[in-house]
Amino acid sequence: MNIGYSCNMLRDDMNEVFIISGHTPLEVQRELRTAKERIMGPSREKFSGAPDTEKTDIYSSDTVFEETIISEYALIINGHSLAHALEADLEQILVDVACLCKTVICCRVTPLQKALVVELIKRHKRAVTLAIGDGANDVSMIKTAHIGVGISGQEGMQAVLSSDYSFAQFRYLQRLLLVHGRWSYHRMCNFLCYFFYKNFAFTLVHFWYGFLCGFSAQTVYDQWFITLFNIVYTSLPVLAMGIFDQDVNEQYSLRYPNLYRPGQLNQLFNKRKFFTCTLHGVCTSFVLFFIPYGAFICAVRNDGAQISDQQAFAVTIATSLVIVVSVQIGLDTNYWTAVNHFFIWGSLAVYFAILFAMHSDGLFNIFPNQFPFIGTARNSLDQQIFWLVIFLTTVVCIMPMVAVRFIKTDCYPTQTDKVRLLQQATKRQGPQEQNLRRVRRTSSRRSAYAFAHQQGYGELITSGKNMKATTSSTSTYPLSSPERCPGTKGAPDETTTEAKTNDIGFTREFDQNQDMIVEDLEAR
Repeated sequence: MNIGYSCNMLRDDMNEVFIISGHTPLEVQRELRTAKERIMGPSREKFSGAPDTEKTDIYSSDTVFEETIISEYALIINGHSLAHALEADLEQILVDVACLCKTVICCRVTPLQKALVVELIKRHKRAVTLAIGDGANDVSMIKTAHIGVGISGQEGMQAVLSSDYSFAQFRYLQRLLLVHGRWSYHRMCNFLCYFFYKNFAFTLVHFWYGFLCGFSAQTVYDQWFITLFNIVYTSLPVLAMGIFDQDVNEQYSLRYPNLYRPGQLNQLFNKRKFFTCTLHGVCTSFVLFFIPYGAFICAVRNDGAQISDQQAFAVTIATSLVIVVSVQIGLDTNYWTAVNHFFIWGSLAVYFAILFAMHSDGLFNIFPNQFPFIGTARNSLDQQIFWLVIFLTTVVCIMPMVAVRFIKTDCYPTQTDKVRLLQQATKRQGPQEQNLRRVRRTSSRRSAYAFAHQQGYGELITSGKNMKATTSSTSTYPLSSPERCPGTKGAPDETTTEAKTNDIGFTREFDQNQDMIVEDLEAR
């Protein structure tokens, strides 16, 4: 309990702290039910005025009460009680009570019980779990959770070797989740959306071309373009976005923890997002095929010759496709680096270099059967009408998406959009002077005896009038018990109390608040 108070998992302003310490299944069941009734009692009174049918619907699921409970409760259960609570007939009520509490502490448990608790939450709540530990006794728990985090320190490297992520201190968990974890989710979702979009736009052009070639399996692109599109032309830009992209910098990610919530609600990539990307790719492929097709029906070259060959048509569509997907990934990129610029503009340069090389006379003379598009790029791209068609196709594909995003950001901004605008406004104002001042620690007033290997004099230290004591959190051990004060009979006197507290590591902090606490305890 005192470790929980020292790390702010337990606080004095909590409504109630429930301690489950039964030694039989019946005792554990009774204590869990009592805790659940005391938590849900005030919440049920809020719905007392509702009709009976509404009450039945509300009471049928405990998840409703998880959202309506505004009070803060804590649950503490030891290893003996947890062994009974993990049985098949009690595990459901354990999950219900635990989810209704702000803090749950399982103390003095075995490594197997740690893993069973994680497995219990995975099975009943279908949630993504994270386990963090620093020793060999945490290995089973780390392996059971979806994400395992190991602490490298004095406890050894067993937890680190079994984990997915590792760092040196527990406090880095906040940065792992709110910064790197959120960035990773954002990058992966953008990566998948763009990947599906560009492949639908690339592939479905063959579907529209099938209506003209009688579905004869003839491809509209050159065979080398089909081979190199996903390997060379569009692979590096999407890879750079998946590695370096950031929607909000690390300072604002830590300042606004609500930015983490879209990942919990699975908002950035779901079935709706997938169908949206699919529809976007279908529309892009439609525009990529039919605008050049309609433009080349009656178009002529500068010398008056008619443009009617399939090879020039294929080069126009391929060039438009590469430019459109490159511009699209530029719009999807929020954080530009030198690597992003190099990959995007470098991919366009590589495309044109390979295009003119494959359509050159030299490769045709060496491999006449492999490079049949001899001189097509040189003869097509030197005509103004080809570049006009490419420009028109790019504008028609990109401008609707730009307009939709502008209207959505302006009229229905998300939390990320608001924070990004705030970040941009702060960046334009320039750096401001920061008033550095010393912040006093406002944690709970607890002593340092918490790290002893026995329960010690917890009830004596926490019995001051400035500590909130509840009937449910009172220990079953009396203060005057001989087991609690060895070598004494009856209640310990002031001298014995002071000596014992000093022996077990009671540390006095010489600030005003702690002096008042110590003086009050000595007076008692």
